[in-house]
Amino acid sequence: MKVFTAAALVLALGIGSAFAQGASVAFGGLQHDASLPVEITADELTVDQATGSAVFSGNVVAGQGEMRLSAARVQVEYATQNGQATGQINQLVATGGVTLVNGAEAAEAQRAVYAVGSGEIVMTGDVVLTQGVNALSGEKLTVDLNTGSGRMEGRVRTIFQTGGNN
Repeated sequence: MKVFTAAALVLALGIGSAFAQGASVAFGGLQHDASLPVEITADELTVDQATGSAVFSGNVVAGQGEMRLSAARVQVEYATQNGQATGQINQLVATGGVTLVNGAEAAEAQRAVYAVGSGEIVMTGDVVLTQGVNALSGEKLTVDLNTGSGRMEGRVRTIFQTGGNN
């Protein structure tokens, strides 16, 4: 009976599709103002003026408002105009133990690309998202920080806590 009740709850909440190849999920805690300044700390910084990029390595933490992105390495790619870097960040490419935290939601992956202008983050490689006591995993997570909506793809698996007794 408890198995039937849990299955009925999953279907009633409309989350049965989370077991398929792709699932749309609400990421209210990841809604965020992408126009805020980005602050980055790291053990080391290497700048390449020719390519218009900077590479932060070693215990990197990039913060923007309440959102924190940590990784072993973050490459900052600057926007260009007429072949010259504008000084505005185009995107952050994070690799090596990537963790994204905002509020009660956290996501982990092997790689993340944050397009600052559009407010989109794409995390790939063994992605795990936790929302409170619930967890969701897959191969690719795309989050729109402006709307707080997202999509998990690639053999999605989820665990929802029902709050019931065993």
